[in-house]
Amino acid sequence: MLASLKKFAVGALLLVSAASAYSAPKTVLVVGDSLSAEYGLARGSGWVALMEQKLKAEKIDAKVVNASISGETTSGGRTRLPALLSQYHPQVVVIELGANDGLRGLPVAAAEDNLRSMVVMAKRDHAKVLLVGMRMPPNYGRAYTERFSGMYKQVSSDTKSALVPFMLEGVADKPALFQQDQLHPLATAHPTILNNIWPKFAALIKSE
Repeated sequence: MLASLKKFAVGALLLVSAASAYSAPKTVLVVGDSLSAEYGLARGSGWVALMEQKLKAEKIDAKVVNASISGETTSGGRTRLPALLSQYHPQVVVIELGANDGLRGLPVAAAEDNLRSMVVMAKRDHAKVLLVGMRMPPNYGRAYTERFSGMYKQVSSDTKSALVPFMLEGVADKPALFQQDQLHPLATAHPTILNNIWPKFAALIKSE
């Protein structure tokens, strides 16, 4: 009788543990630059905050950690990522970096290597990865702009990661949607940015 009770208690504990693990919220880590850090915007109006609201509206149990920093480069993201992965162990990592590398005219090969390393690190931590791509203005020259936009496709292909080719699709060609610096979108543009990102992101978070 005592042995049976012990087996029942152990079984009950396992069921409780499994239920707890199943109900634990998923963690989404966003590593980006000012485009994700709400530069010049009221708190809660950027696309990352809008994504968190949409997750709640769709009853997807997930918490979003926005580790974006204005001015961040792919090199900075690569340096910071190991500690972020160790701290949060996210199920999904969204990497939105590269714009500052491009604006500074930094070598595309170096940025591509940094992005690839970040994807590999995240996947080693058992996270799914979404790359969010950018494009450079045409005044940077055709050769540079093509290499720049191409690096996201290359990293995505090499690492078998999901890709949003251009986060500012439907925004970049509308000057009225930008702040005075003509670099950072207004809050009114961020729902469009989220719409560009959401389909690929939703496929990853819902598959967890």
